Amino acid sequence: MKVVIASRNPVKIRAVEEAFSIQFPNDRLQTVGCDVASGVSDQPMSDKETRQGARNRAQQACNNHPDADYWVGLEGGLDVFDDQLMAYAWMSIKCADGRSSDARSVTLPLPPAVKVLVDQGLELGDANDRVFSTENSKQKGGAYGLLTDGMYTRESVYNQTLVIALVPFVNALYAD
Repeated sequence: MKVVIASRNPVKIRAVEEAFSIQFPNDRLQTVGCDVASGVSDQPMSDKETRQGARNRAQQACNNHPDADYWVGLEGGLDVFDDQLMAYAWMSIKCADGRSSDARSVTLPLPPAVKVLVDQGLELGDANDRVFSTENSKQKGGAYGLLTDGMYTRESVYNQTLVIALVPFVNALYAD
């Protein structure tokens, strides 16, 4: 089974590989990472924009590598609810048979210091690196890992979300 991942970020690639291995344990998995444009802001600031970014990435991966079985787009986003900055991600999966599925991750409330920097125009990863004195956190545990002391990480949250997004491809109740 060939899966094209619309990213070269090792965290995203590992999350996709693990989710597909869980949902398709008897299949031999071949993954390909690729860089594609999301078609949305570098830092999406709404649920709608974040979901569209994931969908756009999956479609662009499909356009660039049409010989795969699945294409996966992952997009992290932010939104503000009652002055609380929240982080989450959307996963979008396209299948060669024409079906697609989307799922959204759990939502993480972010500290006020991160919100101040995001309000000043920084992307979440850069804001996290400043607040937590880290480097390249988005290719490590991300905000989830930093705020939960590694109990949850960007990879583990993405993995869970991808497993859920794959349900329509493995559960007979979703068959037409």
